[in-house]
Amino acid sequence: MSEEKISEEQEEQNDREELYEHYKITADKGQEVLRIDKFLLDRLPNTSRNKIQTAAKNGTILVGGKAVKSNYKVKPNDEISIVLPYPVREIELIPEDIPLDIHYEDDTVIVVNKPSNMVVHPGYGNYSGTMVNALVYHFEQLPSKPNDYYGRPGLVHRLDKHTTGLMVIAKTEHALTHLAKQFYDRTTERRYNALVWGDVSEDEGTITGNIGRSLKNRKVMTVFPDEDYGKHAVTHYKVLQRFGYVTLVECRLETGRTHQIRAHMKHIGHPLFNDLEYGGDRILKGTTFTKYKQFVQNNFELLDGQALHAKTLGFEHPKTKQYMRFDSELPEGFAKILERWTNYLSTR
Repeated sequence: MSEEKISEEQEEQNDREELYEHYKITADKGQEVLRIDKFLLDRLPNTSRNKIQTAAKNGTILVGGKAVKSNYKVKPNDEISIVLPYPVREIELIPEDIPLDIHYEDDTVIVVNKPSNMVVHPGYGNYSGTMVNALVYHFEQLPSKPNDYYGRPGLVHRLDKHTTGLMVIAKTEHALTHLAKQFYDRTTERRYNALVWGDVSEDEGTITGNIGRSLKNRKVMTVFPDEDYGKHAVTHYKVLQRFGYVTLVECRLETGRTHQIRAHMKHIGHPLFNDLEYGGDRILKGTTFTKYKQFVQNNFELLDGQALHAKTLGFEHPKTKQYMRFDSELPEGFAKILERWTNYLSTR
């Protein structure tokens, strides 16, 4: 396989801002009456009847906007939509004994706090040392597995390599489909803490702008004013603490595009602190004094990458239907930087 081909596949994988897909199908005028699971099985690639029936149980198969069961009879001109989790890329998942910071676990889901400098899923250039490798090992050590065990970690969202914080992973087919629908319907709660360059003028606000892969640098995303390019993205932000030259903000995701917070904050002139790919890894605000430059450089060295932490995660439990909300502490380096900026501000 050529380097160019691999790069294209990796870009396609990276473009999947959420790990599910949405199909819309309109039945023909001459469509014979047929069970919807059989109807969809003939029309959806790389799927199974069991997966379709699980989707129906979770209410993710809609006809005319209303959820239907797997035995629903398709009629002519029916407007059908279905949300399915993406199949995990066919890579051998090697179990690796890597410590996991587990915040919650039962026979359906697991919530983990991802450290910095860890890729979530194996892919080109990262076949080991990932979150999934650690999860596969962890699942194999469990004394028993649920009846509907998925067979591998069920991903419905992800975090960038250097972004820390909370993730939920499904253990069963039912949980995977149920969580995928929640992420698609935007009913989950995701709040991040981000340290950004500059003094953000408004105490709170909303950034709306289509996000797509940069035409100049394929490794980064950018905001496009043209609505025909990129994907609709919305980020709500609120100032938590001001340090003059940098600002701590809380970002709440309404959508979940690749690099959304990083691209949106740069778009409004506030790149994330120490963001190597979006220009935040150099001094953008402050004085020209050598002492200040050294202070900022010392802060950079406390982080592997951007100062971004997925602090809060909320979702409906796929099995109990109970709403669950988790909160996590900032990683040591991030917390230390805030302490140092607080001290700097008090001595200015």
